[in-house]
Amino acid sequence: MIPYILYASMILAVSLIFYKLLLQKETFFYLNRFVLLFCMVLAFTLPLVQVPQQLSFRKSPAIAATPSVQIPGPQGNTTQSSVKEVPVQTAVAETSQQPAYVELTGKWLVYLYWFGVLIFGLNFLMQAAILLYRAYSRPVIIDGKFRIVEITGDKAPCSFANNIFINPEKYDWETYNQVLLHEKIHIEQKHTLDLLLAEIMLVFQWFNPFAWQWRKELESNLEFFTDAQMLRQDAVEKENYQLSLLRVAAPHFPLSLTTNYNQSLLKKRLIMMNSKKSNVHTTWKYFFLLPMMVLFVCFFNEPMAQSRHSGSKEKINSVNDDKDGMKTTGNWFATIREDRVNIQFRNEDEDDNHSSGTTFRLNELGTLPVDKQGTFTLIRDAGTMEFTGKFEGNKGMGDYKFVPSKSFGEEMRREGVDISSDKDLMVFFIVNIKRSYVEMLKRNGYTKLNKDNLVPLAALDISEAYISSIKQAGFKDIDLDNLVPFKAMNIDKAYIEEIRNAGYKDLTPDKVITFKAQGIDGKYIADFRSAAKAKDTEEGRNANDQKDAGSKSDDKVDEDDLIAFKAMNIDNAFVESFKGLGYTNIPNSDLIAMKSLGITAEYMKSLQNAGYPNITPGDAVAMKSLGVTPEYIKSFRNAGYTDIKADDMIALKSQNVTPALLKEYKDLGFSDLDIGDVLGAKATGTSPAFIKSMREKGHNLKSLDKYIALKSVIGN
Repeated sequence: MIPYILYASMILAVSLIFYKLLLQKETFFYLNRFVLLFCMVLAFTLPLVQVPQQLSFRKSPAIAATPSVQIPGPQGNTTQSSVKEVPVQTAVAETSQQPAYVELTGKWLVYLYWFGVLIFGLNFLMQAAILLYRAYSRPVIIDGKFRIVEITGDKAPCSFANNIFINPEKYDWETYNQVLLHEKIHIEQKHTLDLLLAEIMLVFQWFNPFAWQWRKELESNLEFFTDAQMLRQDAVEKENYQLSLLRVAAPHFPLSLTTNYNQSLLKKRLIMMNSKKSNVHTTWKYFFLLPMMVLFVCFFNEPMAQSRHSGSKEKINSVNDDKDGMKTTGNWFATIREDRVNIQFRNEDEDDNHSSGTTFRLNELGTLPVDKQGTFTLIRDAGTMEFTGKFEGNKGMGDYKFVPSKSFGEEMRREGVDISSDKDLMVFFIVNIKRSYVEMLKRNGYTKLNKDNLVPLAALDISEAYISSIKQAGFKDIDLDNLVPFKAMNIDKAYIEEIRNAGYKDLTPDKVITFKAQGIDGKYIADFRSAAKAKDTEEGRNANDQKDAGSKSDDKVDEDDLIAFKAMNIDNAFVESFKGLGYTNIPNSDLIAMKSLGITAEYMKSLQNAGYPNITPGDAVAMKSLGVTPEYIKSFRNAGYTDIKADDMIALKSQNVTPALLKEYKDLGFSDLDIGDVLGAKATGTSPAFIKSMREKGHNLKSLDKYIALKSVIGN
C-alpha cells in the first residue's frame, strides 16, 4: 500500500511542477480544469497499470515459463537419476531478511497513514454534513434550480451543489446580483464536483504538501474560469466587477468544500482578469502531458511477465496448486511405459488430479507387485515413499505414504532453507533435491537459498557445468531470478556470445531473456543491419548521414528498439518502403507506431497527394489513429479551405467537424471563421441551432467566441 501511495504522490508532485511551469499562466481555464482533474485521477490509476516488458525500464518479476516437459534429474548417484514431468515456474522470489526495527517502523508508518486517512475522512464527512444542515435549516429563496440560502454574520458568499450561501444585508443591489451570477456559474459548471474530488484526494494524500497545493491550484482555476465568464456578460463591466470583488472578500472563510470568494485568491484573480488572452498556438504545451505520463509508466510501473509459450500463466499456477495440494498420504495411479513408470498422486479430498504425474525409472522402484497386493518403496535424500497396491498389466493403483527424512530437514534448516512441514519435504522428494545439489549451489556463491527457488533449480537440472558456462559468457554475478529463466528458455553460452558478437557487448540478463523470448538471434540482427548498410552504400551517404530509420551511425539498433521491432514484425522491407517517398530519417518510435496502426507507404503517399507533401510521420500517426482519410482532407479543400495545417486537420477530425458544419456557421454571418473558435464551439455544444435559438431570444452577439461563452454560462 505504501509504495502505491508514494507513487501517486510522486505523480501529483511532477504534474504540479508541469502545470506551474507551462500551464498556470495560460488563459485556457476550461482546458486547465480538465488537465487538473485528469492528472489527479491519473495519479491514482497509473500505478495500477502494467506495461509490456519491452517498453518498461524495470525488471519483470516473471519472465518466462516452460510447458511440462521431461527433463533429466539432478546429477549425482546414477542409480537414482530419474526423468520427471514438472511444470516449471521460472520467476523465483528470493526472500530477504530485514532487521526487526525496520519492520516495526514500517508497521507504525502504515498505522500512522491510516490514522491520518481516518481523521481527514471524518473531517470531510463532517464538512459535508454541516453544509447540508445549513442548506436545509435556514431561510431559502428558490430561484429556478438554485437555492439561495440566507446566512448571517461577516462571512463570504459561497456555493455548494445548487445552494448559494449569502448574507443579503451586507451588499448593495448591484453587488448582490453580481455575486449571485458568479455563484450560479459555479453551479452551472458543477464546480462542486471538482472540489469534492480534490477533498477525497486529500483524504488519502493528507501527508503530501503537493496535494494541498494541487487543491489550491484547482480552486484558483475555477475562480479564473468563472471570472472570465462573468466578464463575457454584456451587463458586467470589468471595473465594477473588480470593485465588487474587493467589497465581497471577507476574512472569515467558508468551509473548503465550497466555491467561494476569499482574500487569498483575490490578487491572483485580479491579475489574471487583466492578463492578455493566450494565443491558440500555445496549446502545444498541453501535448507534453501525454508523453510525460507515458515516461512515468515506463520508468516506474511493473512490467507484465512475458512468455513465448501459450498457457504459461496457467502452468505457473498449476505448480503452486500442486505444491499446496500435495499430501503425504493418499492414492496413487500408475502407468508403465517401456522402462518408465508415470505415477499420479491423489488425495481423498481432491475431486480431480492436480498434476500431470511424476515419471520414475522402472529400476528405481524395485520389484513391483503384479496381479497381487504388495508393497514397494522409493528412497531419496528427502525421505521414503512407501507404496501399497498392485499392477495389472501396465496399470497399477493403491495407497502411498511419504515418510520424511528428519535428518535431511534438519540439515536443510542448518543451510538456511526453511523446511516448515512434511509437505515441503515431499516436494523436495518429488523433484529429487539432494544434499550434494544444495552444497554445489552454495559453492558457486548462491547462499540465500529457500524452498521456493530450490524446486525450479533442481527440476530444470541447473548443474554446476551450466552455471560455470553462463559465468564464462560474461555474467559472473548472475542471480537465481535470471538463472532459472535462462535454463528454461535454453539460453546457453553460445547464444550469449552470438548476441555479443552482433554488437551488443553491454548485455544485461534481462535483455538476453527478452531477446530470446522474442526470437532475436544473430542472424536476425545481421540481416537487419546488412540491408540498412546496403541501402546507405547505394545512396552514397557518409557516416554522419547514416542515421536512417531503424539504424544508427554505428549500425547498431538500440536494444529496446530492436525488441520492439521484432515484436511488431518490423523488417527492412517495411522501412525501405517509405524511403522512396523521402522518409530516410523516421525515428524508431514513429516506425513502431506506424507499424502498430497499419500505416503503409501507400497511406503516406495518399496524404501527400491530398495536400500535405511534407507531412511528418508523427502527424501521419495522429491522422491514422483518428481515421483521417484523403477523402476527408479533400472535402475541406473542395469547400475552399486550402490552407488548413496538419495539426488543425487532426483537431477537426477529433471533434468530427465537417465542411458542412463550417458552411452552417458561415451562413450565420461568421465569414472569417477561426479554426480554434470552431473547435471550441463544437467542444462546448455551441451549435448553429443553439446560435439561432439565442438570436431569437435577442442575443445578437458579434463573434462566435461570445456565443461559446454564453453556452458555457447557461449550460444545457
